Amino acid sequence: MKLNHKSSVLLVVLAVVLLFLPFIADALLGRGWVRILDFALLYIMLALGLNIVVGYAGLLDLGYIAFFAVGAYCYALLGSPQFGLHWPFWIVLPLGALLACVFGVLLGAPTLRLRGDYLAIVTLGFGEIVRIFLNNLNAPINITNGPQGINMIDPIRLGTFSLSSEQSLFGLSFPAVHLHYYLFLACTLLVIFISMRLQDSRIGRAWAAIREDEVAATAMGINTRNIKLLAFAMGATFGGAAGGLFAGLQGFVSPESFGLTESIMVLCMVVLGGMGNIKGVVLGGVLLVLLPEALRHGAGPMQQAWFGKTYIDPESLRMLLFGLALIAVMLLRPAGLWPSRQRQRELTEEHEDYDSTR
Repeated sequence: MKLNHKSSVLLVVLAVVLLFLPFIADALLGRGWVRILDFALLYIMLALGLNIVVGYAGLLDLGYIAFFAVGAYCYALLGSPQFGLHWPFWIVLPLGALLACVFGVLLGAPTLRLRGDYLAIVTLGFGEIVRIFLNNLNAPINITNGPQGINMIDPIRLGTFSLSSEQSLFGLSFPAVHLHYYLFLACTLLVIFISMRLQDSRIGRAWAAIREDEVAATAMGINTRNIKLLAFAMGATFGGAAGGLFAGLQGFVSPESFGLTESIMVLCMVVLGGMGNIKGVVLGGVLLVLLPEALRHGAGPMQQAWFGKTYIDPESLRMLLFGLALIAVMLLRPAGLWPSRQRQRELTEEHEDYDSTR
């Protein structure tokens, strides 16, 4: 794909902004916002993985956070004092992604004949089974440490280079949150590249055919069974990799981090941004991570400035405003904030067909 001069300039500007973003956020908003940017990149990776299942293949998955949990616990068990194992990062992370891929196939295999609401219920149950399993696997043999979680997880190390402590490179000082930002940014860009290649491949076109009409796709010779399993496997792989990075960043994991709310949040990122559109999914991930935090920090001072006291707890007000914003977007932009051209055309045609039948 050839880029014109304007697109090239925009890409250069975007690259420069991404490189200096942690320093800008640190100087203007504080180091806590750099950590929020780290989590934003993790959630973008999760949303891009779910976009393969929901956006490309049209398979509604409400238990996607289970693969995030599998990757995180794989990293935690193999890189902590829990079992006395301290395997290196470059082995544990791919292993967690591979294990999540296996779980994705295990989820996809029995759900091949299910669609719509039935598929959503089964995947929802799978996500809860994984969370409850992790929560109770501390007896009779303690494996996951139950609801207490696993702590003292080894930080991310690349050889002798540890991301948990401040490092000096090229005469500049990089705190730990900045180092994690650049690693997560590189991983996110890799996931975006893979997603773009998949979308333009024969596999991507097969996913689109299944999403539009599975019966017609079968009649055209597409092996819907294998293509569906591949969608679950690829999406789960991205989720498992993000889970490993999450465990290395936090140094602690527990079942509470992988509840239904997290699955719904990731799904909202895909739907709000624009299903099937990589740019839209990235936008949805950024907004749904940064906007709630902005509301959390701004709700209290705003009430103090307007009314002189805090009437509503900032946490409750944050969720209220967040929910109202989601409802408004779905009413005004049902295809998402940045939908794909195909999705926008489909919704326009459905609306026109509905108006013609009235």
